[in-house]
Amino acid sequence: MSTPHAARDIDTSRPHSARMYDYYLGGKDHFDIDKKAAESVAAAYPGVFVCARENRAFMHRATRVLAREHGIRQWLDIGTGIPTEPNLHQVAQAVVPEARVVYADNDPLVLKYAERLMRSTPQGRTTYIEADVNDPEALLNAPELAEVLDLSRPVALSLNALMHFITDAQDPYGIVGRLLGALPSGSALALSHCTPDFDPPTWQKVTDIYTNAGTPVQIRSQKDVARFFDGLDLLDPGITVGHRWRPDAPAGDTAPTDAEVSLWTGVGIKR
Repeated sequence: MSTPHAARDIDTSRPHSARMYDYYLGGKDHFDIDKKAAESVAAAYPGVFVCARENRAFMHRATRVLAREHGIRQWLDIGTGIPTEPNLHQVAQAVVPEARVVYADNDPLVLKYAERLMRSTPQGRTTYIEADVNDPEALLNAPELAEVLDLSRPVALSLNALMHFITDAQDPYGIVGRLLGALPSGSALALSHCTPDFDPPTWQKVTDIYTNAGTPVQIRSQKDVARFFDGLDLLDPGITVGHRWRPDAPAGDTAPTDAEVSLWTGVGIKR
């Protein structure tokens, strides 16, 4: 188990997306400036709380499916965010206790709480690395990653609610391509991504709030999200709204609407 470096100073002068997400999930690891920005988003898009919950639920289901049905025993989770139990390794190790998980993020507050991400089963391994998805080569070559993951064996690349923070100018498809290119056949991509498809005016307001707070975002259509899976074999039901990706049970009258969730999700297997 690796020990993370000492956390850098946490910037509380402006809102941070990870801390705002913590607020949406009902967490306590955020500051007043994050709460105010998150409440501005919620005023424009009340479904944001549903979206955040359904994003976590998708991660849980996708992780279990990959462990149970596709033999995945290793995960690389980038853009981890502030720990929220159950974390990915807890979900995976509940199915396969020997699961190995590397978490990566570049937010000092995530680093501060990284110990929560490294409470592995005795059979498995977890670690946290400070890394930026914009530099996939440095991330993949981190010595801490090599201590936990064997890149000659299948790895699930988990990119949950991350790529909408990577604008086209940052080459999002190239980044995902380089990450997947380092993984062998049988590896997987599990991805969730906010979309304007169901309510463009509302999502323009959300985009403006984040951008004005210093965090550029680029939400994408179903067609553009599907591009991340080019060359992969998509698992059923394909690219679909988060709560519709292999739900555990019929939601009945309590099911959220597509507009509330506004999140495209998918899982693909590398040939």
